[in-house]
Amino acid sequence: MSHGGTANTGEDSSRTTASNPVNPDILSNSSLLRLSALTPLRTHGMFRGGVVLGDGPWARQIIVIRFVYSRIPLYILFILLVPAAYCQVAIRDHTCFQVYPPYSPALDIGSDVAITYGVGDDFAQKVAGWREHGYLVSLMTGISWGGYGSYYGSGESFKKEEVQTAKDGRLYMHGDSTDVGYNVPTEAYVEYIKKYIEPAIDAGVHAIFLEEPEYWANTGWSEAFKREWQEHYGEPWQAPDSSPDAQYRASKLKYELYFEALRDVFAHVDAKAAGKGITIECHVPTHSLINYAQWRIVSPESHLIDIPQLDGYVAQVWTGTARSQNTYQGVRKERTFETAFLEYGQMLAMVRTTGKKVWFLADPVEDNPNYSWNNYKLNYECTIIASLMWPEVSRYEVMPWPDRIFQGSYPPVDLDTKSGERQGIPADYATQLLIVINALNEMEQPDVRYETGTQGIGVVVSDTMMFQRAEPEPSDPSLGSFYSLALPLVKVGVPVEIAQLENTIHPGSLTRYKVLLLTYEHQKPLRAEYHAALDAWVRAGGCLILVDDGSDPYHGVREWWNANATNGAKAYDDLLARLGATSAAEAAPEQIGQGYFRFVRERPRALQESPEGAEKVRGWVREMLGKRGENLVTQPYLCVRRGPFVVASVLDETVAENPEVRFAGQYVDLFDPALPVVEERVLLANELTLHYDLDWARAANIGAKVVAAGARIRGETLAAGQFRFTMRGPSGTTARVRVLLPRAPSAVATEPAMDTQQAWDAGSSTLWLSMPNIAQDVIVTVSL
Repeated sequence: MSHGGTANTGEDSSRTTASNPVNPDILSNSSLLRLSALTPLRTHGMFRGGVVLGDGPWARQIIVIRFVYSRIPLYILFILLVPAAYCQVAIRDHTCFQVYPPYSPALDIGSDVAITYGVGDDFAQKVAGWREHGYLVSLMTGISWGGYGSYYGSGESFKKEEVQTAKDGRLYMHGDSTDVGYNVPTEAYVEYIKKYIEPAIDAGVHAIFLEEPEYWANTGWSEAFKREWQEHYGEPWQAPDSSPDAQYRASKLKYELYFEALRDVFAHVDAKAAGKGITIECHVPTHSLINYAQWRIVSPESHLIDIPQLDGYVAQVWTGTARSQNTYQGVRKERTFETAFLEYGQMLAMVRTTGKKVWFLADPVEDNPNYSWNNYKLNYECTIIASLMWPEVSRYEVMPWPDRIFQGSYPPVDLDTKSGERQGIPADYATQLLIVINALNEMEQPDVRYETGTQGIGVVVSDTMMFQRAEPEPSDPSLGSFYSLALPLVKVGVPVEIAQLENTIHPGSLTRYKVLLLTYEHQKPLRAEYHAALDAWVRAGGCLILVDDGSDPYHGVREWWNANATNGAKAYDDLLARLGATSAAEAAPEQIGQGYFRFVRERPRALQESPEGAEKVRGWVREMLGKRGENLVTQPYLCVRRGPFVVASVLDETVAENPEVRFAGQYVDLFDPALPVVEERVLLANELTLHYDLDWARAANIGAKVVAAGARIRGETLAAGQFRFTMRGPSGTTARVRVLLPRAPSAVATEPAMDTQQAWDAGSSTLWLSMPNIAQDVIVTVSL
C-alpha cells in the first residue's frame, strides 16, 4: 500500500489456560472454552533450517541450549529441548500489523506480530520495544522503492539511470518524493538490499517481508532497463510502445527481473539465518493481480511460488485498490465489496495447493488522506466482509500504520483539501475496529457453512494480464475482459472463484471447479503445460467455456503457441487441438471425455456494456451446469458462517426486485461499538454485517466465552465458580465487552482496578462491560 505516498505494505492455532506455563505472549485466546481440555498445539512448518528460533525468552533458551549441547548427554538434551520446542511451535502469527514508529501505548492493539518498517539507526531499539510488550517481531521494507539514499545518492549523483523511466524521460518517483524512485533491480541494487536487511537477520526477526515488487507498464526507457533487455533477450532494446510484441516482451522482462531479485535476496536471508542456526520466514506483501493489471503495474505475483524460500504473501487489498471503478451493465462506478471479494479470491488462488501462507489485509483508512471518517468506515466494512467470505484463510494483517489510524486526522467532508479542517478518529469507530480485530484472531473455525448461490464456478486469470496494459494497443483500461465474466455471477450471489492459470500444473488445483470461464483476450498462457492440465480436467468431467473472438493483437506476439510468431496461430489454438474440439462447440457444449467444452466467439470486454451481456454469461454457465444435471442457483446475497461468526452482504444491481436477507435468533452485532444483542436483522441492498451467533455457541455447549470485545482477549478460564480472562488494548480507546455466561454474575473485578460499567442481559445470558483500554494486561474476574 504505497501509492498515496505512504509505504504499505490460514492455519495454525494454539490454546491454553492461564495456568499453563507456556509463554502467554505468544498464545492466542481460545475459540471455545469449556471446563476441560486444551486443544493440541500444531506446528506451521517452522523447521525449514534446523533448530528453530524466534522472539522472546523461549527462543533465547534454545540459543543457550544449542551453545552447550555438545557437553550434555543426548537424553538430557532431549528433555531440555522438548519444552522449548513445544513452546516454539506454539508461536502464533495469525494477526499482524506493519508499523514505522517505535512501541507506543496508543498503538498497542494486541495482534500477534508487529512488523517494523525499515532498517534505520533505531531498528534494534524498535525491535526490543515491541518484543518487550509481547509481540513477535518481523521486518518489512520495499523491494522496488524505499529510503535507500545511501545507494541512489542525491543531486547530480542521483542514479536516475536505475529509476523506471517513461518515454518522455519522466522518472517514476514514489508518491511525492523527489529522491525515492521506483527502481530497476540491477545486480548492484540487489546486493545493496541484501546488506540493508542484514541487521534484521542479526536481530533474529521472525520474518522478513519485502513488499510491492512493482514495475510500471508505461516505463522501459531507462538505461539500466535497456541493458537488462540486451542481456536477457540477446538482441538490441526495442521501445516498448513500438509494437504489441515489444510491449509484451518488455513486461515479461520486468516480471522476471523482480522474480530474480526476490529469489536472490530470499536465498541470502535463508543462508545467513542458517549460518546463525535460526530460521527466518520470507514473505511478499503485494497487491492482487487484478489490481496490478488495472493500475498498469507488472509484478511477479504467482511466479514467486517458484522461489524455494518463499513462505507466503500478504494480500494487499484495501479501500484504495477495491474502490477502483469498473463497468457492469454499462455503468462505471466503485463496487468496493465485489471488487475486494474478487481480489482476495485471486490472492487465495495463488497459494491453494502450495502450502504457502497468505494474510488478508484491510485498512480502516487508506492512502488517500482526503476522505472522511464515514467514507473510510463504509469501505473498510466492505473490504473486511469481503475478506471473511474466504474461510480457507484465517490470517490477517489487521491494519497498516496504526499511527495514521489512531493518531491521524481527516476532513469531515470527502475530498476536502482546502478548508484545513481535520478530525481525529471517532471513539466509536476506534472501538468497532478493536472489536473486529479481536474477532479476526478467532476466524480459524472448523465449522464452515455457505449460504450462497452455486459453488464451484471459476474465472481463469494469468499473470500475463499485466503484460498487455500499455501502448501501443493496451487492453481495456477497466479490465473489462475479466469483470465481464466475473461480476455477472457475483451479482447474483454466486461465489465465483479465481483459478490461477499458472497453478493449474499443481496436482489437485482444478478439482474444486465444476465450470471454468476462460478468455485470452487480455492475457496469454506462458506454458503449454497449462493447456495439458485444462485438457485433463475437462476429460475428467470439468466444463470449460472459452470466450474469445481472436481479435486481440497480442495473439501475435512471439511465443510458444505460434512458433515464435511464424504460423499465425492464436493462443487458444493449442488448447482446441488438445481437446479435439470441433465447430460444434461454437453452437452448444461439446462432450469431451466426461466433460464439456463450449467456444463462444465473442469479445468479453463488450459484454460489460449491457444487461444482455451479463445475462449471456449466466446463460452459458447455466447451460454447462445443465449438462451436469444441475441448476444455476442464484440469490441476492452472499453469506458464510464461520463457527459462531455470521458474515453477510446483500448485493445491489442483482436480478432480485427487492434484495434482502433476514437473520433471526440471538446475535451480537460486531459492527456496532455498543455490542447490542439483536434477535432479528434485515439487510437490504448494499448492507452487510458481521454477527456473533449466540445460539451457535449454546449448541456447542460453551460454558463461558468472551464473544466480543474492543480489546485483545487471551487466557479465558472457567473454574471454581469464576470466569477469568485477560484483555489488552491501546490507550485512549474504550473497550466494550460482551460475555456469554451460564448464569448471572455475583461480582466483577479487574486487576488493576478499573472504573467499569456493567449490565446483565438475562434474555441472552450475557454480561456487558465497558472500561478504558490502558495498553497493559487487565485481568477480569467474573464470579458466578
